[in-house]
Amino acid sequence: MVSFRFPFSFSQPSQPPNVTPRRFPATAVAASVAVAATAGAGVAISLNSDFQFLPTALNLLTSSRNGFCSLSLADNSSSPVTESRTGMSFPAVIKDSQRLLGVGVRRKAILGLKNIDVYAFGVYADDDGVKKHLGEKYREFSPSELKVKEELRDDLMESDVKMTVRLQIVYGRLSIRSVRSAFEESVGSRLRNFEGSDNKELLQRLIESMNRFTSQFRDEYKIPRGSIIDLSREEGYVLRTSIDGKEVGSIESKVLCRSILDLYIGSHPFDQKAQQDVALNLAHQTLLPNN
Repeated sequence: MVSFRFPFSFSQPSQPPNVTPRRFPATAVAASVAVAATAGAGVAISLNSDFQFLPTALNLLTSSRNGFCSLSLADNSSSPVTESRTGMSFPAVIKDSQRLLGVGVRRKAILGLKNIDVYAFGVYADDDGVKKHLGEKYREFSPSELKVKEELRDDLMESDVKMTVRLQIVYGRLSIRSVRSAFEESVGSRLRNFEGSDNKELLQRLIESMNRFTSQFRDEYKIPRGSIIDLSREEGYVLRTSIDGKEVGSIESKVLCRSILDLYIGSHPFDQKAQQDVALNLAHQTLLPNN
C-alpha cells in the first residue's frame, strides 16, 4: 500500500446557489460518440452521423471552474473523489498502489446545439512506478516548474508505469456499438499521428492491434448509466480492458497504450482542466521521496 505524504490539489467548478461546495482528496478509448437529435425528446447516439456531418464537432466544452482545494492525503487517503458535474465517485486509490491524479468529463455536442455528458473519467498512476521511472530525471525541479512541463506527461505516457483510465458511463442511452466505433476513430487517428503513415506495413500492424482492441467491446455487453470501463496499462505495455470488473481482453502494444492515454492527458485532451489537474498532481507524485 502506498504512503501519502503531501497535499494534492484538485480543481473545483463554480457552485450553483445553495449548494455546499465539496472538498476533494487526491486528484484522472475514448468514446467520441455522435448524437443525432430526434424531433421530440429522444436522442440516439450514432457514430456514423458524427463523422459524416460533424467531423470537427468534438467540442470539449467544460464548465467554468475556478480555485483549488488542497488537503493532505495522509489524512484522507481512503476518501473518494466526486466529479462534481456528473456526481460520479472515484476511489482515491485502486489496485493497492495506483493513485488518482485527476477526474474529468467526456462531453459531446449534439449537432453543435447541445452538449451531453457521455462519461466521467479518472486517471490513475502507480506511485512507486512514477518515482522509479520519472523521479531521478526530474528531482531537481519544483512542483510548480514540473506542472507546466509537457515533457513530464510525455515521459509518463512513454514509460512502463502501470496506469488506469477509469470510465464511468453517465449517458444512459449509450450503446456498446457506439463505444466501439468511437474508439476506432479517436484511437485510430492518434495511432497514425504517433507512427506516421509512410510505413504501410507498420501502419497495418497498428490497425490490426486497434481492431483487436475495439473487437473486445462486443454487442452483448450492456453499459447502462454507472457502468465502469477500466483501461489499464500493465507492465510490458499490456493494455487490459475490463467492464464492470470483468476482463474482456488484453493486447500488448506500446503505441496503443500511448494512444489511449493521449486522449486524456495528451496535448489535445477530452477535458483540458482534468489534464491540468493530472499535470499538477503528477508533479507532486514524481518528487515524493522513495520509501
